[in-house]
Amino acid sequence: MNWFGGSVRTDYGHYLGRRAGWAVVNTQPHKERIALDNLQRQEFRPYCPLIRRLRGRGRRGSEVLRPLFPGYIFVRIDPDAERWRPMLSTYGVRTLVRCGDRLSLMDDAFIQSLRAREVDGVISRPTCPYQVGQQVRMAGGAFDGLVATIVEMREKDRLTVLMQLLSRAVKVEIDEQQISPV
Repeated sequence: MNWFGGSVRTDYGHYLGRRAGWAVVNTQPHKERIALDNLQRQEFRPYCPLIRRLRGRGRRGSEVLRPLFPGYIFVRIDPDAERWRPMLSTYGVRTLVRCGDRLSLMDDAFIQSLRAREVDGVISRPTCPYQVGQQVRMAGGAFDGLVATIVEMREKDRLTVLMQLLSRAVKVEIDEQQISPV
């Protein structure tokens, strides 16, 4: 069984004529931009999907662009027709994802699906089905069936809800999957 749903290839001969793909480049920590610029200078075709993230808290919070996959970028390459080993010595690059001595390539469909979600060069997040102030019902766990009110929505599908426990209001941070609309 293929763990990656058929999107990673290492046996190039099997794909007859579809040898080009997207190599996954592991960058040094927080050096995606440097690796991207240096790979472009070497005439490779890199791609780093970006997403807007909230930096800071409260009123001072601001949106910044961050890589969707921190520490990784993609490079379009045909390993049989192009030299890919110079990427290993590129400043900002840690290594390439490989299977032994062969590059593991991502299908074009994966990158195309990322690019299809881009708006102004940034991956747009799907809209959240919940809003601050909305009543929700806890689903599963010790609080199964209790009704709570959403007071804060955070990144990474985390919510802060206010619920009545032991005759007082208590704030609880939970996963978005642990609730359902009332």
